[in-house]
Amino acid sequence: MTIARKMAQWVNELKYEDLPEKTIHEVKRRVIDSLATTFGAYWSRPARVARAKAMAVNDPPPSATVWGTNHHTPPDLASFANGTMVRYLDYNDTYLSLEPAHPSDNIPAAVATGQTAGKNGKDIILAIVIAYEIQCRLCDAASLRAGGWDHVTYGALSTALAAGKLWGLTEDQLEHALGLAGVCNITTRQTRTGQISDWKACAFANAGRNGIFAADLARRGMTGPNEIFEGPKGLMHQLDIPTAKDVVLGEAGDFMIDKTYIKFWPAEYHSQSAIDACLQMRPRIEGKDISKIHIKSFEAAVSIIGSEPEKLRPTSRETADHSMFYCCAAALLDGDVTLATFDKDRLTDPKILDLIDKTTIVEDVELNKAYPKGIPNDITITCSDGTQVNKRVDFPRGHAENPMTDDEIVTKFNRMADGVVTPESAQGVLDKAWAMDAMDDVTPIFTFDVIERK
Repeated sequence: MTIARKMAQWVNELKYEDLPEKTIHEVKRRVIDSLATTFGAYWSRPARVARAKAMAVNDPPPSATVWGTNHHTPPDLASFANGTMVRYLDYNDTYLSLEPAHPSDNIPAAVATGQTAGKNGKDIILAIVIAYEIQCRLCDAASLRAGGWDHVTYGALSTALAAGKLWGLTEDQLEHALGLAGVCNITTRQTRTGQISDWKACAFANAGRNGIFAADLARRGMTGPNEIFEGPKGLMHQLDIPTAKDVVLGEAGDFMIDKTYIKFWPAEYHSQSAIDACLQMRPRIEGKDISKIHIKSFEAAVSIIGSEPEKLRPTSRETADHSMFYCCAAALLDGDVTLATFDKDRLTDPKILDLIDKTTIVEDVELNKAYPKGIPNDITITCSDGTQVNKRVDFPRGHAENPMTDDEIVTKFNRMADGVVTPESAQGVLDKAWAMDAMDDVTPIFTFDVIERK
């Protein structure tokens, strides 16, 4: 039995009734959080481009909708547009393991396919759980980043199986869908290297688009390459991830979505504990002249957001929210990190640049041992009058070990909705999302009244 066949068998056998109530509730929380990040990203350039691409094609119902509109389009294009909006702000949920990921990227693919297949809320909830399970378990099994590949490579596989479940594919067809999704969607990590472009918002959205396309081909009878994981030219060999064979999928109520983290601040996840530490220290040094900021961190954080020269002088929002230097400086200056932190005029703020120049980030052996169970950042700030403060944070607010409450998620939702959608529409969306499991058609959750920009 191939690895793909084992996955297909698990997907085929899993039922909604197998999901604990807490897991169903976590899906609703992730849907609400994804809508929040969609609101915040709605008028960004990548979102506008992706929506225009999807809305250039009409596909009469049953088909998917572009979120915030009544426009029907094929599910792969809807997933691309909606996924770009969910991802743009780098504010959607996260899972950190051997490979980092943003598993709520799967939600637009599940929703778009579910709409097209005429499925209800329970069906889509189940598909979301499946997608999280596949992606996060693969992240546990093997690192793609180590070889220069991007985590969205796993996303083509997770979305193919979620879409396949919603379309009712057989085990044979699910196995073929994995072959079709895996053979042509190996992506490089250049997306997240150096000065970062608009494409960062689109990378998983594109993987999801291709995962849906692969599942659609399989349901129409197309076969995919055999042994997509363990074959002589399969993913395990080509990407040097032999431990992918060790993937064990959820059972007895043990599902990965329960172990993922919702972001409290709109910045790359490895910086969340550093931001948290800076905000906790800030009252103790307020009004003082900072002469040095020394951050001890772990390999993943140093290599991703704490070492490249571009992170010292970011010229785009995408680079700034992937710079621990920038995020810490802004947190200390402003007392928070918000969407406005990354406005274009802030990127050249002399006060931020001055603090960046006083900051050093180093990899620490002991902190490496604490990752990925924790996200350890240990920060020491020295002031010109001799004052020195230190704080280490392992589990920032929103981490699975320090989770946000439902009220905090709703607060985030309302903050992102403010000025983007009407208050009445926002409340209606929120009420429907909490009742997703009772809905025959989830489309009203994702249909909201956008306030047009002047």
